[in-house]
Amino acid sequence: MTLTLSTHLDTTQTQTENTTEEVANATSETVSNIEVDKVSATSTSITDVIAETSEAVVGIVNLQTQQQNNMFSRQSTEESVESGTGSGVVYEVTENAAYIITNNHVIEDAQELEVTLYDGQTVSGELMGTDALTDIAIVKISGNFDVEPVKIGDSSALRSGDQVYAIGNPLGLDLSGTVTQGIVSAVNRSIEVSTSAGDWEIEVIQTDAAINPGNSGGALINANGELVGINSLKVSEDGVEGLGFAIPVNQVTTIVDELTANGEVVRPYVGVGLASLDEVSPYYLENLPEDITEGVIIGSLDESSAAAAAGLEKADIITALNGTVITDPSAFRNYLYTEVTVGDKLTITYYHDGEQRTAEITLTSNQTTNE
Repeated sequence: MTLTLSTHLDTTQTQTENTTEEVANATSETVSNIEVDKVSATSTSITDVIAETSEAVVGIVNLQTQQQNNMFSRQSTEESVESGTGSGVVYEVTENAAYIITNNHVIEDAQELEVTLYDGQTVSGELMGTDALTDIAIVKISGNFDVEPVKIGDSSALRSGDQVYAIGNPLGLDLSGTVTQGIVSAVNRSIEVSTSAGDWEIEVIQTDAAINPGNSGGALINANGELVGINSLKVSEDGVEGLGFAIPVNQVTTIVDELTANGEVVRPYVGVGLASLDEVSPYYLENLPEDITEGVIIGSLDESSAAAAAGLEKADIITALNGTVITDPSAFRNYLYTEVTVGDKLTITYYHDGEQRTAEITLTSNQTTNE
């Protein structure tokens, strides 16, 4: 029994060795047929993505002229001084120029623009077009620049929780190329902002990526290095953190196309300057019916406009456009710029000396007015 057991054991050991050798050979063949990628050599990390995209982000200095008085000679001289700094994103490069997206509030009222590239090179910028309501502007720099324009993404594909990165120059050019990380906190947010063209409601991407003064006009990118938004503003209140907002790139590109073609966004034009009823003296409201508590009063009137031609006058109170109740100047602009277009008929309901009237006008454009 011992021999049999021993023989059995020997046989089992031999079979096991043969089986192991066959499996090893088969495994060796299988492994040899697998194409193995060297991940460390071919994959692109988020660090590489950010480094590449950061080269398309520039610094912008807003220079404005100030009078300098000489107390000894009693003469005054003009000098360009820095009024503010912001960021911008190179979106197009040609043989002799590069084009930059930024915020209107970064370049507003500038007499000169100074643009600093990722490599420290500083050049003069030329304003090509701007729109105060949407807070978008285009700046051109002339020359042959070795800069790869940013890749344009699709902001409509963003979802809450997506990883995003903000690139810009917080607190000035000394901190240029700063990158902050966060997530998309919400999409399709609407917030009301005050602009030089009046109050306006804009759609934004909300993010908790840190956005600070100087970041305005900079890039909000996704994990693929694609531009999904232009960083624009944040909520600055005690106890509030992580509330930054960017303009979705899909909206930005639409505005950029118009600015490229026209230098401005072409919108319907009525020709009236407006104020809310609670902003004027009760004297102007004495003849209104008691049930009229909302509307807008005409404070200024373009005498060459369609509104003037239709008989509207200063101090008239507009209460509706095409039957839609108008509560304040923001509601007036919102209806005019989103519900109708140049060439449309617009019926204005208004009160003149307490008497309700209507006027129908054909909308012209702000471009016609500016020419």
